[in-house]
Amino acid sequence: MKSTRTILDDILVDVRKELADAKAERSLAHLNKMIADAPPVRSFKAALQSHFGLIAEIKERSPSHGPMRRENVDSAAQAYESSSIVRAMSILTNRTHFGMSMERLQQIRAVVTKPVLRKDFIFDDYQVYEARAFGADAILLMANMLEAAEMARLYALARELGMNALFECHTREQIAQIPRGAEIYGINSRTFDSSSARYSMSVLLGKLGAKKDFTIEADRFELGQYLPQGSIKVAESGVDPTTVAQLRDKLHYNAALVGTSLLTASHGVAAELRAFETALAS
Repeated sequence: MKSTRTILDDILVDVRKELADAKAERSLAHLNKMIADAPPVRSFKAALQSHFGLIAEIKERSPSHGPMRRENVDSAAQAYESSSIVRAMSILTNRTHFGMSMERLQQIRAVVTKPVLRKDFIFDDYQVYEARAFGADAILLMANMLEAAEMARLYALARELGMNALFECHTREQIAQIPRGAEIYGINSRTFDSSSARYSMSVLLGKLGAKKDFTIEADRFELGQYLPQGSIKVAESGVDPTTVAQLRDKLHYNAALVGTSLLTASHGVAAELRAFETALAS
């Protein structure tokens, strides 16, 4: 049992409230009717298998950073759709801490052609049905908040509904708990444990940028070497144009999930995407 309360614990209190509200508004039977009319699934896995690229994120704010730039959020979907290096999109659906919703995911999914990941704190079967009902092509499953049996159950349901799953890990122990048959692994460099958060200098990646984020542990990306051979590897959090090429070339990741650096860029989303393109072309 955890001895120290973390940011994740606080977030989950609000996630459970949002889930209760969603269940009161729409029954599971209603979601199943929505699923019957939902757009066909786009393969998240296939999008990441072709060439190294970005999973580009949309959110209004985050607990670690606060509000994103309004103009960046508003232009993000079209910029991602037009970018040659964006393979898929990650849409936050948590309202309380990220300012988003399932309806926002549905609206974005309707105007883009790339696969969409529902990024949220998923622990209940209802949330998986909800993801597909609103058009998600994949879901995030977090090994730091789910038991092995829970991940296996939720993954089986996602696959039954035609969706892929991105399994997010922070440690070797969590990697070992991912269910058999998993295909897409994420290594998240952000820690949710505020008592141990620290800024780290990675031997391979170097400094993440001039502005230090003390919730990022860049060394964690080296856990990619322990992922199953042939799996799709995604680097999450703390990735910017100065580090992305080394993730691809030295640590052999297939993709990077990028949000805050795009959504807070003072020169705009499109310009920041061009910076990523330049870094990956060199």
